[in-house]
Parts: sequence; structure tokens; C-alpha cells
Amino acid sequence: MNKNTGFTRVYKAAGYSLQGLRQVWVHEAAFRQESVLLLVGIVLACLFDISGIERILLIGSLVLVVIVEILNSAIEAIVDRVGTEHHELSGRAKDMGSAAVFIALCLAGFVWLVILWRFIPW
Repeated sequence: MNKNTGFTRVYKAAGYSLQGLRQVWVHEAAFRQESVLLLVGIVLACLFDISGIERILLIGSLVLVVIVEILNSAIEAIVDRVGTEHHELSGRAKDMGSAAVFIALCLAGFVWLVILWRFIPW
């Protein structure tokens, strides 16, 4: 029976989450790159004269990219854990994870373009 309840459970869960963030930072270059993109995006989003909702959409679209990258990294780790030999299903799982990251990046680019369109000097 699990004796971790209440604050202890929350505390331990937070620790596991921080451990996961450390692991993805150490082992995944794409996560580090997208995290830098997120930090730059946060600064840029705060510099533009836009509404709060637009700022949330700009930053949120980049946070989504980071979230999807973490999930993609988890998929890759579990596939590699199962075996490193080539298997069609392993390749499919990795490709689908990569596609999810690509779609999240496209969405972020679209959100940024639509919101900041008025600032582009034509």
C-alpha cells in the first residue's frame, strides 16, 4: 500500500518531475535548443505592444513545443530501451514523435506570424 499521501505525494511527484527535466536537459540537444527558443520568445513576447491574451498565445505556443519535445524524448528513450536493432514499429514510433514536434513548431510559427503580422514593415 502506498503510504505517500497529501503533501508527501506532491513533494515526491515534484522531485520526479525535476529529475525528468534534468534528464531531458542533459540527454536531449533538441530540448536545450527549444528551451533557449522559449526563453528568447518570452523576452520578445514581453517587448511587443500586444494584449495579454496574445502574449499568452505567443508564449504558450512555445511552451507546447517544449512539452511535445519532452514526450518525444520519452518515446525515443523507451523505444531504445526495448532494443536498438531496427524494427518497423520502433521507427514508426520515433517518426511519429518527431512529427508531433514538427507540428507543434509549425503551430508556434503560425501563431507568432499571425499575431505579429501587423509589426512587419511592408
